[in-house]
Amino acid sequence: MSESQVWTDVDDHFTTLLAPADETLAAALRDSDAAGLPPINVAPNQGKLLRLLAEIQGARRILEIGTLGGYSTIWLGRALPADGRLVTLEYDPRHAEVARGNLARAGLAELAEVRVGPALESLPKLTDENPEPFDFVFIDADKVNNAHYLDWAVRLTRPGSVIVLDNVVRGGAVTDATSTDPSVRGTRAALELIASHPRLDGTAVQTVGSKGYDGFALARVHA
Repeated sequence: MSESQVWTDVDDHFTTLLAPADETLAAALRDSDAAGLPPINVAPNQGKLLRLLAEIQGARRILEIGTLGGYSTIWLGRALPADGRLVTLEYDPRHAEVARGNLARAGLAELAEVRVGPALESLPKLTDENPEPFDFVFIDADKVNNAHYLDWAVRLTRPGSVIVLDNVVRGGAVTDATSTDPSVRGTRAALELIASHPRLDGTAVQTVGSKGYDGFALARVHA
């Protein structure tokens, strides 16, 4: 048995035992697939990790950068109280349309707002609205702009807020300081920002599973 098959089998075991799919989540994946969206959503056990982190945080306001079909958005939305709010930013109008349908079926249409357009245009507009600080931010969009997204996330949060940055390992290429891959360079820049930013304290963790070899960064905002 290959190493990657072992990873997938273990993920399947964890998911079956600890994060079993319900019809709402399964339908979100089916509709995303039927619409031709790329299958790059978080794994179910990772989705539940996001929900648990947001619940542990006591999040009432969540910002997500990168919606895709709304699968991770549903997991995050389920962590919110009835009067909570989730803003999720999606570049592709077609993806956003699928996500809105999935969120409506999940009963989250009143809590979750999908905003369409380049996130680096949506984030300044959101800031101009002077919203209440977000308690939890999940960044899972184009990796080229990771450092920029992280910088905006700090501006839109408060001391004590939590930021999760996904897909930081890049198949191990994140260690290559000479890489010309824009996604690797963007990810390295984001990790360097976490290390140097006066308002961030964070770490990064490698993962293996049904999505292959990857990892995420976790940071806490302080004054």
